Amino acid sequence: MQKKQFTIISEVGLHARPATLLVQHASRFSCGVEIEFKGKQVNVKSIMGVMSLGMPKNAEFSVITDGHDEEEAIESITKLFSDEGIAE
Repeated sequence: MQKKQFTIISEVGLHARPATLLVQHASRFSCGVEIEFKGKQVNVKSIMGVMSLGMPKNAEFSVITDGHDEEEAIESITKLFSDEGIAE
């Protein structure tokens, strides 16, 4: 299991477009990928789950990966967040 902390830096938070990018990106990996925010944990491969969190700018959250490609997934998601200006 890999777990990494992030903070939303996008002015509009994790809204529809970046959430869709994240879901599509995470779906390429076979491992489980979840976001933990304010005590709630959702499957990142579910757009409804991700959108239900309503994460605004400066929200602190964790991404948790678990499975055989967990390291590759967490590194790739970290790069996506950086490249798209979503979180750091």
